[in-house]
Amino acid sequence: MSFESPLFWPAYMKDGVLHVLDETMVPGKLKYIPVKNVKEAVAVIRDMKTRAFGQFLVVLNTFLLELNAKGDILKHLQKVAQELNNSRPTFPFAEVTGIVVGAAQKGAANGVDPRVTVGKTVQGFLAGIRARRMQRVQEIAEVMQDKDSILTHCNVSGELAMAASIAFSQGKRIKFFATETRPYMQGAKLTVWELQQARAQVTLVPDNAVASLMADRLVNKVIIGSDRSAANGDIANKIGSYQIAVLAKEFEIPLIVLTQPSKGVASGQDMPIELRDADELLVFGGKKVFGPKVLGFYPGFDVVPHELITKAIAINAGL
Repeated sequence: MSFESPLFWPAYMKDGVLHVLDETMVPGKLKYIPVKNVKEAVAVIRDMKTRAFGQFLVVLNTFLLELNAKGDILKHLQKVAQELNNSRPTFPFAEVTGIVVGAAQKGAANGVDPRVTVGKTVQGFLAGIRARRMQRVQEIAEVMQDKDSILTHCNVSGELAMAASIAFSQGKRIKFFATETRPYMQGAKLTVWELQQARAQVTLVPDNAVASLMADRLVNKVIIGSDRSAANGDIANKIGSYQIAVLAKEFEIPLIVLTQPSKGVASGQDMPIELRDADELLVFGGKKVFGPKVLGFYPGFDVVPHELITKAIAINAGL
């Protein structure tokens, strides 16, 4: 695979320090934030310096950062897991941290140093998930057909752009529409940028232009990611995904979702939806842009019922 987006693997370890791509700086610059402990890891997650898959990379690598802690290492790892789990409520970090801590406990019960067990567990997971994500990129490219016009929302951490690059190499002519994805503008700043890096034709549209696009038959396929899945196939994704799914159903346009199968919750109704700070809507460039009495309501995600999903391209965490 010749093209790899920096967003595909936005965090890496080097010399005992985790380097996390500051996605809030893209496309202006590619800047990596050094993370040395769980406190700094939680900060980059809560401050949305990295998102979605990048946050899972941070969660996993944080255990490696904390392996040299003094004292009872099992208790320390449990504390690390708790802090990570509490960093964002909608994300199922507990499913991953629970397995890592469980592996440490099992190793200790068998006389193996938990540090060794955790190191092998995390490194094995990272290698496996990279291979499986690469495979899913190939599957996405297969879904893309010649002359497709694809709408996407938010950002899927490199996979869509890399799949587009493969499709282009196969002679497929494909164009994209990307929503702005307010208020963080991930679609405008990340998706448009990386699709351009893959030499794709991409048009930026307002979040509220989706119905018009579909009514005018300017798109024939929708591909979005997901931040959490339920056992019944419901998914949670960036706020705005639900209305896009409803419109796709209305206009008989296939909705394809990239998912991570999970049995952690039974349905979308069981997923906690994170309410972000209202200032993320009301403040821009460090200045409040609305009146002093204006309130803001910003749920970070909404739920797409499985009945609205045409096809799910799944990847398993592998732990």
